[in-house]
Amino acid sequence: MNTMQTSNPLAEPETKVAPSRWQVTLQAIVHGNGIISLLAVLLAVLVGSIMIAATDEDVQAAAGYFFAQPADTFVAIWDAVAGAYAALFRGAIYNYNADTFAAGIRPLTETLKFATPLIAAGLGVGLAFRAGLFNIGGQGQMLMAAAAAGYVATAMDLPIGLHLVAAIVAGMAAAAIWGGIAGFLKARTGAHEVITTIMLNNIAVYLLAWMLATQGILQAPGSSNPKTAPMAETAQLPQLLGPQYKLHAGFLLALLAVAFTWWLLERSALGFRFRAVGENPAAARVAGIDVGRMYFVVMLIAGALVGIAGVSQVLGTEVSGFSGGIDAGIGFDAITVALLGRSAPLGILGAGLLFGAFKTGGFTMQSAEGIPVEIILVVQSLIVLFIAAPPLVRAMFGLPQPGRPSRRSKRIAAKRRAASKPQASGSDEEKEVSA
Repeated sequence: MNTMQTSNPLAEPETKVAPSRWQVTLQAIVHGNGIISLLAVLLAVLVGSIMIAATDEDVQAAAGYFFAQPADTFVAIWDAVAGAYAALFRGAIYNYNADTFAAGIRPLTETLKFATPLIAAGLGVGLAFRAGLFNIGGQGQMLMAAAAAGYVATAMDLPIGLHLVAAIVAGMAAAAIWGGIAGFLKARTGAHEVITTIMLNNIAVYLLAWMLATQGILQAPGSSNPKTAPMAETAQLPQLLGPQYKLHAGFLLALLAVAFTWWLLERSALGFRFRAVGENPAAARVAGIDVGRMYFVVMLIAGALVGIAGVSQVLGTEVSGFSGGIDAGIGFDAITVALLGRSAPLGILGAGLLFGAFKTGGFTMQSAEGIPVEIILVVQSLIVLFIAAPPLVRAMFGLPQPGRPSRRSKRIAAKRRAASKPQASGSDEEKEVSA
């Protein structure tokens, strides 16, 4: 007797009884205590300070006669480290050496501009994390968003207002489709999203290179350079603080994306399904949740969020035309932002602002103090390292490990045992006397 079975194109090829090891590890990193993120940043900054001091010429010179005058070495170390982070503050937050307040806040506007695509892309990566997926396809999703938004902004002639909306929607839709491909393959065939998103990144890089080198698609008319024409003025994101600053309305789009992601995860039924699948796919399946469909939908939404990053780059930051390097490494930096923010929308907002400050202030550190900008990259890498190793951070700061009793609880338990022993012995003696 043949039984009729309904076919679901998004059904998983096999049923797993428990999350895999990488899912358990991802959950431990994403859902860890927020104090670990703060301590990871502190440790990375401390290591960066050591590197700044070790590469400073004055410190090296003073270290040559350390045993004769050790105070000179410590003074040189303080001057090097304090000067570096003071330059970081001037370049990222407020330049207190500027003549006017308008010039003083320029670094803050630059930080917000750099943070805009990091926040949007970090939301896309973090949303996938919450559903148990490792979305490292931010680069490809950004490039496809840039290609679609750039085509609408350069090849189409639409009325003001409608032109900008059409370019934004086209960019987000292209990124959503690109992310949805990985989600569909995960749901339909069980293909690991890490592999598929890496492959999609490479495909997007070469596909964009072909479009930039082809007349009639993205290459500027009459040019042989792999670069687009300038974006039409009707498709550009407006400047928020006037032409003297580079901060554009893409930052507002990023804030709206933060609010939307928070509502989706914390207040919607769909977000509850995402979180349930991320916690335990087997239990979610038993509860009646279509896990394969959730994988597909979450990658669609995650791709659209990353697409905001590509749209803001094309329509706000690089309005004079863009080339193949429009992603500027943001797709991979978004992974760090999502990890530091613990995949929480507000946490990602703070992490994006922090990394935007690092990127903006790093140039001032290099120009004012002669510090290699690569040190900032090392600090960012160390943040990822410490976040991915919570037991290491807990051990360095003496914090209790999850599932193990703390030192205080051990002392309390020992005191209770010591206090209970005399009572027990006394009751035994009373029993012997009565006997």
